[in-house]
Amino acid sequence: MDLRKTKLYIVLFLSISIYAQKPYYPGNSWEEKEPIDFGIDNQKIDKAISFAISNENDVDINLENAIKKAFGDEPYFEIKGPTKHRGKPNGLIIKNGYIIGKWGEVNRVDMTFSVTKSYLSTVAGIAFQKELIDLDGKLKNYVWDGKFDSDHNQLITWHHLLNQSSQWKGTLFGTHDWADRPKRGLSIEALKTQNIPKPGNAYKYNDVRVNLLSYSLLNVFRKPLPEVLKTTVMDPIGASTTWRWYGYNESKVIIDGYQVQSVSGGGHFGGGIFINALDHARFGLLFLRGGVWEDKSIISPKWIDLMTKPSENNNSYGYMWWLNKGDRKWPDLSENIFYGAGFGGNYVVVVPDQQLVIVARWIDSSKLGQFIKKIIDAHG
Repeated sequence: MDLRKTKLYIVLFLSISIYAQKPYYPGNSWEEKEPIDFGIDNQKIDKAISFAISNENDVDINLENAIKKAFGDEPYFEIKGPTKHRGKPNGLIIKNGYIIGKWGEVNRVDMTFSVTKSYLSTVAGIAFQKELIDLDGKLKNYVWDGKFDSDHNQLITWHHLLNQSSQWKGTLFGTHDWADRPKRGLSIEALKTQNIPKPGNAYKYNDVRVNLLSYSLLNVFRKPLPEVLKTTVMDPIGASTTWRWYGYNESKVIIDGYQVQSVSGGGHFGGGIFINALDHARFGLLFLRGGVWEDKSIISPKWIDLMTKPSENNNSYGYMWWLNKGDRKWPDLSENIFYGAGFGGNYVVVVPDQQLVIVARWIDSSKLGQFIKKIIDAHG
């Protein structure tokens, strides 16, 4: 054989091999494959999907009513941001980037509640990559409008806000820190005067303090956080134009002479991110792939390591992502799993060991671990 032809065949073979090994990313459309294409049992995946559909969350279809029922007994509680009626269960199973299972209206835009926190964490990751923030830096050096001036609040760092150990004291957009998920049985006066741990010394899930993180990042970027998320993350991964991120009427502030809404980190008071399952799945796939989309690094591996590291006061929690460790651990599943979780059974689950992303909307939260296990067990 001619030497030049031999070299040509070698180059073509190598090119085909490299192309075959290149990870798949969805474009405008998302390719679907049968589970069996990956050695996964089709019937077991079908049964897992039936399990998700039959175990619908019992949260009210009218989400304003659902929020009031769940949180309405908190002091001075009120709905501050938009809500909407929810859809029926829907979701996706992504394997190696391909859709191998889906159910329900995956294009339907719904509230996602505290899965929003994982998106907010991602915006913080962008600030970290751009060296706009130092995780151990004190917030008083970034936001100087009085919110971090007290002796207690001066100790708060970005690290504390991100792992929900800030213990910030104050009132933000009309809501007091002590009024969010307060201790039961205490009077308002007792809540106001209760001892608060030093920043960094205790975990406390608190949407007022999460909203403070959002407000602080707004002051760092000096532009709306939905714009930051859109241009740096959602557009590059090919997300739709239908997702929205809301705050409250009371959360409009002036930045560089312009009125900007400080968005919320969840739907506890309404607002947060409204999004469909397909966009959630793209977001999850980005993190499954180590922050890389096609040939572009969007989220640094260092940030992913930081956000999935168990926090000092809660081994089940990183930087606004839940981890399969600590008290919330599913004992039959890998500790490498991490996920965003929201009220009403909203989940974006990343399963690195099996190269899976699982999006579930409106599932019974107590059944999620079983659902994930059924999908993993289908691998044989």
